[in-house]
Amino acid sequence: MAVPGAVPAARIAAARTSLPGNPLAASAARRFARTALADWTSLDFPAVGRIPDRVADEVVLLVSELVTNAVVHAGTAVEVSCALDVLTGDGEVPSVVVEVTDHHPTRFLRGEPPDEGEDPVCAGHGLRLVAELAECWGTAYRRDSKTVWFQLPVTAVESAAGPGEPLSDGSLPTDLPAASGDGPLKDGSLNGASLKGDPPSGDTLNGDSGGDAYAVELLAPDPRRVGGRDADAEWVREGALSFLAEASELLAGQFDEDMVTSLAAQLLVPRFADWSAVWLDTEGGPPRLAQVWHASESRIETLRQLLEKEPLELPATARGRAVPWQWPSDPSAYGPGGAALACRLIAGGRTVGTLLLGRAGLMRVPGEVAGLVEDFARRVALALASARQYTRQETISRVLQRGLLPSRIARIPGVESAVVYEPTGGTSAGGDFYDIFPAGNGRWVFVLGDVCGNGPEAAVVTGLVRPWLRLLAREGYDVGAVLERLNRMLGEEAVEAAVEGAAEAVAAGVGLPVGGGVSRFLSLLYGELVPLGEEGEDGIRCTLASAGHPLPLVLRPDGSVRTVAEPQILLGVVDDVAYQSETFELAPGETLVCVTDGVTEHRSGARQFDDGDGLASLLGDCVGLDASDLAERIRQAVHAFAVEPPDDDLAMLVLRAR
Repeated sequence: MAVPGAVPAARIAAARTSLPGNPLAASAARRFARTALADWTSLDFPAVGRIPDRVADEVVLLVSELVTNAVVHAGTAVEVSCALDVLTGDGEVPSVVVEVTDHHPTRFLRGEPPDEGEDPVCAGHGLRLVAELAECWGTAYRRDSKTVWFQLPVTAVESAAGPGEPLSDGSLPTDLPAASGDGPLKDGSLNGASLKGDPPSGDTLNGDSGGDAYAVELLAPDPRRVGGRDADAEWVREGALSFLAEASELLAGQFDEDMVTSLAAQLLVPRFADWSAVWLDTEGGPPRLAQVWHASESRIETLRQLLEKEPLELPATARGRAVPWQWPSDPSAYGPGGAALACRLIAGGRTVGTLLLGRAGLMRVPGEVAGLVEDFARRVALALASARQYTRQETISRVLQRGLLPSRIARIPGVESAVVYEPTGGTSAGGDFYDIFPAGNGRWVFVLGDVCGNGPEAAVVTGLVRPWLRLLAREGYDVGAVLERLNRMLGEEAVEAAVEGAAEAVAAGVGLPVGGGVSRFLSLLYGELVPLGEEGEDGIRCTLASAGHPLPLVLRPDGSVRTVAEPQILLGVVDDVAYQSETFELAPGETLVCVTDGVTEHRSGARQFDDGDGLASLLGDCVGLDASDLAERIRQAVHAFAVEPPDDDLAMLVLRAR
């Protein structure tokens, strides 16, 4: 296959098969792909070497997803081709190229039409996984067919390894001898199986034995080969594809690993198993039994206790393959005798846990079911890896927030205070920030700032500015002087960052950065408060200045609203700027309201929240509210202003003289 836009390639091996459009197509496609990869490894192409297990697992997963999509959504026969290419350009990087073709894609899942403008064959999660894992991929449309192709690089492994020893890339050799004449190889393929030969005489657990010559036999297995009770075939024939589609839908987007394990266990029971359990690997400790589920809920606790006493140990060669697990003898937890499977949960080449399931009344689990379990386990592993990555990022964000925002708001005598802080996108720290702290000599400082931009880059600037402001305020500088010195610091920091970035770019040979780096532009509202009287009973003297920030408003007890301070230039734009401050008294019952542009510029179509003095009009209806209630009233009004949530960080600071 000529990949559009690819470097010219030399084809050194290829295999193709046709599969009927029934629920067993995905299982047969997995066998076909594994057998092809195993055969190519055994041929020992000099430019390829060994095909790592990670690459094989990803090829099998993507083939399974695409065939599942084609059968469920198109309902036609499917052609699958695998090829091994070596690029003719520099380096001769080998790669596996796969095509999955369906015909007349007209049938929809469960009788539901696709969304408007959506290709029915593109529905589901197949293409989402392809885009995530493949180096390059694409689609080709013909009059009577549609083809999805993808390409995965094969990293050659140069170092040799003895039997059972890992290779230099961490994978296991794929050409080890089988344990017995007809048993499975270490990579899960059959000893002696080929793409064009007779079907193997032996049977395997995972059934990775298929090819063109015996594809029909794989898709319509002889009941005598399947074994067990008559209903075994129903495990695969009835709802296998819809089960995988449902599993992908439910597991996608889950950000809690315990929720993933709960869904995984309950998806299997009772549809495919009588009981199931999931262990999660931990850093530096033993695996944690995260979830146990039984069709008979009265047995769950007993089953959990027994599983906790019997550590689950699988051979290193299992690597994502479903292997038999001995059914324990205690019927009080597991039920009568049966067959059980254990499967490592592997994502990105790393083990994240182990899945265990069992079904009573069987001598062994059919190979077709084992293949389905492996496919399901890959989906669970990917969901767990995503959930763990999300958890790590959330933890980092929370730690960052503790350094960027005050742990508590200082109490100012005679002043009620309230803060609203909502970073965009649900992150814990962004470009908006606030602070209230004592500056000594009866002075209290309040700060509300907004770094141009949002997210981690803006948070970097926030982490610099807050400590500088506290230091300058406690050194006794007045309001205008604080802003002037902060402006110079931001300029110096920007120059240093630009010089360092240019030096790194030159050293890396990538050229000078243009318009990159972290923005040092900052809007800031900075003010000092001095309580008048013992506890501010005579009001509060306020001195403040605004540097490119939305001007604060004062709400009087009679409902009138006035603007205080004068607009001045953003910090970090011009080196030498003289900032002016304004002093006024906040009388008892008056409220000072300070907001960022996430409030004033929140949009609903072409309109902004503060168009026509919208914020001032809202404040006029808030007479008599304390600081917390008034802040909440503004927050609710902002969110109700538009259907879409704010696309910028939202922060406000409300100070009310008692």
